[in-house]
Amino acid sequence: MPGILTGEALRAFVHALPKVELHVHLVGSASLPTVLELARRRPSAGVPTEAGDLAEFFTFRDFPHFLRTYLAVTSLVRDARDVHTLVTGLAADLATQNARYAEVTVTPYNHLLDGMPADDLLTGLATGRAAARADHGVELAWCFDIPGEKGVVAGRETVVFALRERPEGLVSFGLGGPEIGVGRAQFAPFFTTAREAGLHSVPHAGETTGPATVWSAVHDLGAERIGHGVGAHTDPALLEHLATQRIPLEVCPTSNVRTGQVPSIAAHPVRRLLDHGVVVTLNTDDPPMFGATLDGEYVAVAETLGLTADEIARLAKNAVEASFQPSADKTVLLTEIEKILLQDLEPLA
Repeated sequence: MPGILTGEALRAFVHALPKVELHVHLVGSASLPTVLELARRRPSAGVPTEAGDLAEFFTFRDFPHFLRTYLAVTSLVRDARDVHTLVTGLAADLATQNARYAEVTVTPYNHLLDGMPADDLLTGLATGRAAARADHGVELAWCFDIPGEKGVVAGRETVVFALRERPEGLVSFGLGGPEIGVGRAQFAPFFTTAREAGLHSVPHAGETTGPATVWSAVHDLGAERIGHGVGAHTDPALLEHLATQRIPLEVCPTSNVRTGQVPSIAAHPVRRLLDHGVVVTLNTDDPPMFGATLDGEYVAVAETLGLTADEIARLAKNAVEASFQPSADKTVLLTEIEKILLQDLEPLA
């Protein structure tokens, strides 16, 4: 098929595309050296302080095990310096992959519960965001999300904190954590409040559960994008709704493999989603924990599905268009993607 790239040509093409990351968690973005540094500062947290042990620590048996590990790493983040380190580390990693913009999920309730002063969290986000732009050319925005397993009290506290503090760069309101046994509808009042205040709705749904959770995110939480959403693939009516309403999915293939939701990229439902016209974006979720990179997600999906250069570029455009960055910034990135696509396809004409 014309336009199919492989090997080094594929990797070079993917890297050249200016990319947008829409689903990455701040704590989950911590590189292994960063986690080791934090763990050695706070050995009582129980996170391994040696590289080999930490790699084993990040070998997840299932999704609940992943969540326990994630919360253990969260407990290492205690002050503004730690937050700044996470933010700038993420920006540096994104810059090496030609990612220009990211919407980063932050869970204030967990940090405050662990004893971090609110001012430290806000200061770390602000100074880190400024450094990301100045030092790495990466623009960051924030999604404040509810840790669903902590119930409605977490929902209430999260929306109050988000709207009271309203830090620069806050664009959306989310819901993370386990889905099984944590109904989306119970958080509807908090999403209504957030949306009325101008924040976008981007809850997780359909990561570890099926179509019913995604339907609930759409109907009860007014979802404008869905975190993961791959559980929608078994419901043709839902796929049609997502496609016709242009509700993008923040798909994280390697994450789904590493947490045991699918056995391999080849078995991932991303092809079915694309074939039904769903707006698919590719993302990393918790990249170092999963051994993922944004470039790598594009390459893996492209190789497995045999995507053409135009189809790969379409995925990059989807992420730009689904983002909440200003229209003028979107236009710049979309224009650059189109130029790179045309340059690459020139020899194939």
